[in-house]
Amino acid sequence: MVSETAKGITPSQTVGPYFAYGLTPKGKYAWNDAFNNNLVTPDASGERIRVEGRVFDGDGAPVPDCMLEIWQADAQGRFSDPKDTRALPNSSFRGFGRCGTDANGFYAFDTIKPGQVADPDGEPQAPHLLLAVFARGMLLHLYSRIYFDGEAANASDPVLALVPADRRATLIAARQPGNGNAVYRLDIRLQGDNETVFFDV
Repeated sequence: MVSETAKGITPSQTVGPYFAYGLTPKGKYAWNDAFNNNLVTPDASGERIRVEGRVFDGDGAPVPDCMLEIWQADAQGRFSDPKDTRALPNSSFRGFGRCGTDANGFYAFDTIKPGQVADPDGEPQAPHLLLAVFARGMLLHLYSRIYFDGEAANASDPVLALVPADRRATLIAARQPGNGNAVYRLDIRLQGDNETVFFDV
């Protein structure tokens, strides 16, 4: 029997932090990384870009052990997937990457800017990355997208059109000034002010 003094709120349960050895090794261990945050392969054509930012929780604190995954088309809008039967000249480009955040919640992916792809109804979508977010305290991972600032196709993208106009900025990575490969920045906020738009899929 539980005494009156022992009663209270059941402590919250969490998922993670995640096991970096198997999920986000970043070359730190003596094995071949199946996936990492550099998606660029020797045969990949297209504009090389970096997508970076930080992940914040609902209190505005950085999330130091979050895991992000991206999936994308190549520069010609083709996916490395058996269901995409078009010719795939970028034969070693897989379009999938995984990254853990650092102590300051920072993440970065080096990749190729994707081309436009069609939605299930055949409507063209603006170039984007598909994003999955895994973090402690979440029983299910979150799905979102990363679009690119300055793309004319953003105005007619059928998915962005579903998002209220005042929330679309949470999905659009801003191009950073500088020379060399383009750098786009998008901070991900799991809750609170300017919470990133997540999709129920």
